[in-house]
Amino acid sequence: MRLGSWQSLGMAKVYRPYFPEQDFLLPPSLREWLPESHLAYFVSDLIDHLDLSRVEQHYEREGRGYPPYHPRMMTKVLVYGYCVGVFSSRRIEKRLAEDIAFRVLAAGNEPDFRTISEFRRIHLKALEGLFVQVLQLALKLGAMKLGRVAIDGTKIKANASKHKAMSYERMLREEARLHEEVKQLLAEAEQTDKDEDKRYGRSRRGDELPAELGGARSGCSASPKQGKRRKRVPAPRQKRSKRTRARTRTASRMATPSAEAAPLSSPSRRRNITSLIRSHTS
Repeated sequence: MRLGSWQSLGMAKVYRPYFPEQDFLLPPSLREWLPESHLAYFVSDLIDHLDLSRVEQHYEREGRGYPPYHPRMMTKVLVYGYCVGVFSSRRIEKRLAEDIAFRVLAAGNEPDFRTISEFRRIHLKALEGLFVQVLQLALKLGAMKLGRVAIDGTKIKANASKHKAMSYERMLREEARLHEEVKQLLAEAEQTDKDEDKRYGRSRRGDELPAELGGARSGCSASPKQGKRRKRVPAPRQKRSKRTRARTRTASRMATPSAEAAPLSSPSRRRNITSLIRSHTS
């Protein structure tokens, strides 16, 4: 077997930097971890332009108790989840901890599955109307589907010159179809939660680890939020050759995003989507 040049010279193979336990020097921005055209941004921008007063009034009447999660955040999470086929409140809770798009929409909030399910139950009719408005706005902006949700049920002709404006009767039929589709999505979410409540119990997610395994990383507690992390012992530094250090620096530059790159959630992108929405809602 023929050895590579780095092996023949007695050098250690150099890999790109990988430090799982290394902390960020500055707080990371989750919005930079998604492409600018991601569906989560589109859903977020649409819901930012909707009137949620019907939902907000429910909480404004409550003068006591712990502050609830923001209704706009909860609406974004639910609408996006149902668009991408995540109907289970338990799965949405899991995605809020593991999925970047869900974390961006929730801005770091992590409501549990009971809170998510209860929010949908209380505001079912309002959510239905809001969801239909999101789909209608998306259709007006030219989208044919939103995630897995088909918006326009008709076939679009290839010749754009023959395309005619949607008639009033067709608009009514399309609105009724969207209402029916949204009802089915919400009903599927409700049924999924009921089935999982029977399977796991109303107070359990169903994916909990045994206490012995759950506390393995923390060393003292089964809950990652309550347990203390193990004290990190720095590894002994090894003397490296100049060529090895140069390779490491090159690999680090390749793996690190350019500081000159424009932010993905740029103000210009948000202005563009805002002007489009206003032009179609005015």
